[in-house]
Amino acid sequence: KGEDGAAMVLVPAGWFIMGADDGDADQKPRRRVYLDAYYIDKFPVTNARFGEADIVYGPRLSGKKSPAVGVSWFLARDYCRSFRRRLPTEAEWEKAARGTDGRVYPWGNRWNGSKLIWRVNSRRGTHPVDRSYSTHRTPFGAADMVGHVWEWVADRYAEDAYRSASDRNPKGPEKGSARDLRGGGWMLRNRKFFRTFHRTA
Repeated sequence: KGEDGAAMVLVPAGWFIMGADDGDADQKPRRRVYLDAYYIDKFPVTNARFGEADIVYGPRLSGKKSPAVGVSWFLARDYCRSFRRRLPTEAEWEKAARGTDGRVYPWGNRWNGSKLIWRVNSRRGTHPVDRSYSTHRTPFGAADMVGHVWEWVADRYAEDAYRSASDRNPKGPEKGSARDLRGGGWMLRNRKFFRTFHRTA
């Protein structure tokens, strides 16, 4: 567990397939990337956990077990720092979501709308993170990495990041005002946003 008490899963060191040749321009090329071992949260950070951090946190939606929303990148960073943690890099997020075989979705290559919270089944809001319905586990055991809520990563956004980044422990560009969001959210209907390699600034 992390210092905030959150359950975590281990992503072992090794190579994985990052990006996609048939995706948008900022998702190309499909390539092999090596990452050292790391841990990542099993579930999105909840309102309850976010409220325990030594930072100012605004309005909350749904209950204590639902994921924190309306959080800026800076608040997400400060939450991590308050528990001596950090946001995952974009590469770390993608490996945790898709495994090592380059799958399109955390559960495999075929679309299955029953595996996530999205516009079709969200009832216009968030749900508890440890629920038994409309959820999935990645190959490493993390839940809800696509759908439900967007997730911040540490990297700055650059359209050519996948073309120019190192193939070992990439950290993203050093300059740029935009940050990366991953995973899609409950208000979306287009399944392309839920692909493990989809990027949004």
